[in-house]
Amino acid sequence: MANYALRVPESLFAYARKVAEEEQVSMNQFFVAAIAEKVSALKTEAYFRERQARGEPIAFDTWLAASPDAETMEGDELP
Repeated sequence: MANYALRVPESLFAYARKVAEEEQVSMNQFFVAAIAEKVSALKTEAYFRERQARGEPIAFDTWLAASPDAETMEGDELP
């Protein structure tokens, strides 16, 4: 386990403390969860960018053309 001294603006810290209390977690747990969420979001974005780079538009068009035409299911309509 590593330690890191974190400088946080007072207003943000006060809000984080309030949310941590509402969630009934320690400030440490709150900050660790916030960091984990951010890391996860960045890794997910990188994963999809890498997948997009490997994509083949012609192969997708071929797959799409082979898909059967079907009526839109209720709830899937475009506005």
